[in-house]
Amino acid sequence: SPFISDALVILGVAGIVIPLFARLRITPVIGFILVGVLVGPFGLGRMVPQAPWLTWFTITDPQGLEPFAEFGITLLLFTIGLELSFNRLWTMRRLVFGLGALEMASIALLLGGLLMLMGQPWTGALGLGLALALSSTALVLPIAGTQTPVGRAALAMLLFEDIALVPIVFLLGALGGGGIGGLVATIWQGLLVVVAMMVIGRFALPLLFAQAARTKSPELFLAATLLVVIGASLATSLVGLSPIVGA
Repeated sequence: SPFISDALVILGVAGIVIPLFARLRITPVIGFILVGVLVGPFGLGRMVPQAPWLTWFTITDPQGLEPFAEFGITLLLFTIGLELSFNRLWTMRRLVFGLGALEMASIALLLGGLLMLMGQPWTGALGLGLALALSSTALVLPIAGTQTPVGRAALAMLLFEDIALVPIVFLLGALGGGGIGGLVATIWQGLLVVVAMMVIGRFALPLLFAQAARTKSPELFLAATLLVVIGASLATSLVGLSPIVGA
């Protein structure tokens, strides 16, 4: 089965990359990216027709692994969320809405201006500039961390980008001249789901995890955690938002 073969390649790579890069004191994220390029369909995977034995060491069906990759990112963002609190976000408000807004606006305007000079209309240049100004939380935070001054600044900028996603989507829909009604529905439904999750998280989750903890069963506690993560991700995805928002 290509799926089982690819899963074995990924697990084998993880077993090599994580201890090796930990010994070198380099984040494993960089190792995974480099090895992914090497064993992916555009690396050694291209040579499989000439050397079939490479099937055992390459990724042959990346599309089949996409759901698991997305779920891994969802769990990563959930782990990052565990380190946050509303009090901490409030104390970081100057970094989030000051530094974060300045970073995103300056990069978006710079890229948009360059694209306009290359012949793009201003609407397309603005849309591409905003899209390219966004960063990958799943890549940046494991590298920068959240405890150092650089990590806190990176976290603030990424938080602002996450908050700015909804108005950006609304703006792009307005610039495109269609689908505004659907975007408005997504926004109010998304806000309703987020508020509901905050209320449920405040009152129901402590009871759920208290019951799981009383059993003194790590398996049950893990199952309850996965239930919460998957349920929250499904709730936000059903209203048109990213599963990562729920996590």
